[in-house]
Amino acid sequence: MSDQYTSLNPFRDMDRLFNQVSRAIASDSHVMPMDLYRKGDVFVVKIDLPGVTPGSIDIDLDDRALTVRAERAAEDVDTSQENNGWVSRERSYGTYARQIALGRGLDTGKIEAAYADGVLTLTIPVAEEAKPRKIAVATAPGSQVIEQP
Repeated sequence: MSDQYTSLNPFRDMDRLFNQVSRAIASDSHVMPMDLYRKGDVFVVKIDLPGVTPGSIDIDLDDRALTVRAERAAEDVDTSQENNGWVSRERSYGTYARQIALGRGLDTGKIEAAYADGVLTLTIPVAEEAKPRKIAVATAPGSQVIEQP
């Protein structure tokens, strides 16, 4: 097929428009992919925040709702100059937010946060009163223990 026919293909133009709209919708959602796992007596939350400056990360705890907000600034491209301008722009920019509902039995006063290599790591310890423990059985004074033969 020659270039003359491919450049006039209305399906390609519709596909290009559909892809642009899809990317615009996806960029509005500002997804923060997250992993959550338990490691002994702590829960570990890892949230991908590539390109975010640590100073833009804001973590709030309100009752049992942990909210993480961060911002990634858009790159400026000087489009006033000839031969300057976006060719493709798929990365999302703006404010990201994610809320995590924390259950009972967590020590919310000891939550720690660290940011390295584009990943925010939250460490949430299990509260002492929520950890499993053994309860000793006491015997009454003067009681006898009967041994079996």
